[in-house]
Amino acid sequence: LLCAGRKGGHKGRARQYTSPEEIDAQLQAEKQKAREEEEQEEGGEGATGDPKKEKKSLDSDESDEDDEDYQQKRKGVEGLIDIENPNRVIQTTKKVTQLDLDGPKELSRREREEIEKQKAKERYMKMHLAGKTEQAKADLARLAIIRKQREEAARKKEEERKAKDEAAMAGKRLQSLSLNK
Repeated sequence: LLCAGRKGGHKGRARQYTSPEEIDAQLQAEKQKAREEEEQEEGGEGATGDPKKEKKSLDSDESDEDDEDYQQKRKGVEGLIDIENPNRVIQTTKKVTQLDLDGPKELSRREREEIEKQKAKERYMKMHLAGKTEQAKADLARLAIIRKQREEAARKKEEERKAKDEAAMAGKRLQSLSLNK
């Protein structure tokens, strides 16, 4: 249902939808085109091939030397202007044979800080266990005070128990004496 004043969407055109059959046909056409290009590359490297491809195949012996001097394609006016920026790092690709896996790996700042933090924690724990840190000394002093308090409490309990036992024995003696009369 369309309103009297409008003929389609708000953008000014009616929408057109592609059917699934049309999409399949387009995909098959693209695949066919790709196959034809591959066949031309494989079979047509002779006189019918592109001059660029012929030059590439002739210069393949020198390609090893070119790889080292290869620079990425410059964008815009970069190719026209020669820039000498000492801070600009040019990325170079290294071959597998050039990689130095045995050399020392440089750590990032975060990794270095994390390792330093772990080592400091281990050092602190060793000193703490040896009783050399202030916290360890305070803990040991507190433990000594608690030990003394517990020893005194145990001694008092023992004295009270002995006093109870003696009182009970004295009570039994009195009772036995009074019964014996």
